[in-house]
Amino acid sequence: MKEKKKIVVLTGAGISAESGIKTFRGAGGLWEGHDIMEVASPDGWRRNPELVLEFYNIRRKQLAEVQPNLAHTSLVRLEEKYIVKIITQNVDDLHERAGSKNVLHLHGELKKVRSQVDPSIIVDIGYGELKLGDLCPRDSQLRPHIVWFGEMVPLIEDAADECVTADIFIVIGTSMVVYPAAGLISYVSGNVPKYIIDPEKPAIHSEYSNLNFIVEKGSTGTKSLVDKLLSEA
Repeated sequence: MKEKKKIVVLTGAGISAESGIKTFRGAGGLWEGHDIMEVASPDGWRRNPELVLEFYNIRRKQLAEVQPNLAHTSLVRLEEKYIVKIITQNVDDLHERAGSKNVLHLHGELKKVRSQVDPSIIVDIGYGELKLGDLCPRDSQLRPHIVWFGEMVPLIEDAADECVTADIFIVIGTSMVVYPAAGLISYVSGNVPKYIIDPEKPAIHSEYSNLNFIVEKGSTGTKSLVDKLLSEA
């Protein structure tokens, strides 16, 4: 029996935008009317935790109202014939809701909250609200389980390890300018096919070999690539 090849998929905000989840990079750094540093940085949390909590409560409510799109569901089909590892910069749960079994969230998860004093204490609150006064078992305020600007990305080494062993690498809906995630492509072997799906061709350094650009939106571009890869498996 032929051994399954491994596909590593890096996804960004563009894959979820078609489901109705708003991105902030194209809106002058504003996110739901807030400067991004007010609601997604340790300083913002220290200055106004109530604002930060309300911001993420609204985002959780919005997430409950949207559905995975064709890009998410197409990636699930790849699991029929490939080992698939999804590395996402997104904090939504649309990959999981579509049915993907192996998802690594680089920047945290919107449905989860964690202790300020012990990051290993993580609680899944679903699409519910988090308020001031909601404490972890160690009597510390719970905070969003999100990697904010200025914080370390704890799973970046795990993500890099996955990229090293990829047989095929796919990038969907990310500008490839946010580090350290944008640097993951440098861990992929030179002889590995790399597919970049984005309606606006991202500026990726020409030193990377085997680059294939699919200049389409995530839904249709991903479906056509998945159809191709399944036919070749």
